[in-house]
Amino acid sequence: MTSDLENTWSRFTLMEQLGNIASEVGRAAKWHKKDEKLFLHSVEQALALIDLTQRDPRWAGGKLRELAIAKEAFADAVLDGKEYGSTLPDMERYFMQFALAARTGIS
Repeated sequence: MTSDLENTWSRFTLMEQLGNIASEVGRAAKWHKKDEKLFLHSVEQALALIDLTQRDPRWAGGKLRELAIAKEAFADAVLDGKEYGSTLPDMERYFMQFALAARTGIS
């Protein structure tokens, strides 16, 4: 059974999905080391949206691998880059390019 969110999410292009993830990653970066509750909520939301995107059958193959790498890098950034040296500002820049592409109509 699919949720309303999944149904809505599946109508978005990949750029729109990643752009929405960018918003949550940006919020996480904003609240990091300032407000733990808001930070953790943004992290949870970003990961949930990444999971929804990964379940979208349209992104099988290379796009799915890229999403898995991005998720791992984001998780690393949340943990202060202990494994790969990822940072939240880096992840925000990575995802923001997709938000900008979605706004300009690139799919």
